[in-house]
Amino acid sequence: MKKAIIIGATSGIGEELAKIFSQDSYIVGVVGRRSHLLKEFKREYPESFIKSIDVSKTAEAINQLKELISEMDGVDIVVISSGVGFINHDLKWSLEKETIGVNVSGFAAMQHFLSKGSGHLVGISSIASIRGDGDAPAYNASKAFVSNYLEGLRKKVSTLGVPVCITGIQPGYVGTAMAKGEGLFWVASPKKAAQQIYTAIKRKRKHAYITKRWRAIGWLLKSMPEFVYNRL
Repeated sequence: MKKAIIIGATSGIGEELAKIFSQDSYIVGVVGRRSHLLKEFKREYPESFIKSIDVSKTAEAINQLKELISEMDGVDIVVISSGVGFINHDLKWSLEKETIGVNVSGFAAMQHFLSKGSGHLVGISSIASIRGDGDAPAYNASKAFVSNYLEGLRKKVSTLGVPVCITGIQPGYVGTAMAKGEGLFWVASPKKAAQQIYTAIKRKRKHAYITKRWRAIGWLLKSMPEFVYNRL
C-alpha cells in the first residue's frame, strides 16, 4: 500500500487531505500539535499513524518525523500543510516569530526522499506569497519562502537526476481559522480545496492554484505595478 504523511493535519486543509488519502486506501501518518485531535482522527481511521510534532521546534521535529517514517516503514508522499497567520497591524514580534517558526519549517522529509531516490514532496504555500502585505508581513513572506524553497528543491532534483516529485500549492481563500478579514471572496471549503489539491498530487503537478480560478488573480498580482498594489 502507498503511504502518505500529512504535516499539519489536525484541522483545515490538512485534516481533509488526511481523510481523502485514508479513504483512498493509503496508510496515512497524521502530524499536528494538538494531541487530542490526533487521537480523534485515530479513532475514526484506526489504520492511521499519529505523531504530535511542533514543527517550530526544528531539531526535535526532525527526529520525530524520522521516527514516524520508521514506524510506517517508509513513506511515498509527504504533504506540508502546517501554517499559522495573524493580522498584525502593530507588528508584534511574538506573532511574527510564531508565523515564521511554523510556516518555514517542516522540510526535513526531503532528506529521506533524496537518500531513498524517489518520493513526492508537497508544500502548501498561498496566493499571498506573490506580494508583500502591510497587515500580515510575516505571513506573506513566510509563504514566499515556501514557494521559493520548493522551486529550489525542484531545480536540485532536476540537476541530480533524482526522480523526486516536488509540488507547490498556492490556495486562495479557504474557509479555515486562518481566513481572517472582511469582504473575502471566492472562499472555498476545506473539503473542496483538499479535493483539488489531492487531484494535483495524483497528477504529480509541479504547481497548482486552489481553487483553479485563483490562477487569474495570481497573474494579476504578479503583473500589477507597485503604485497600484499599494493602494489596495
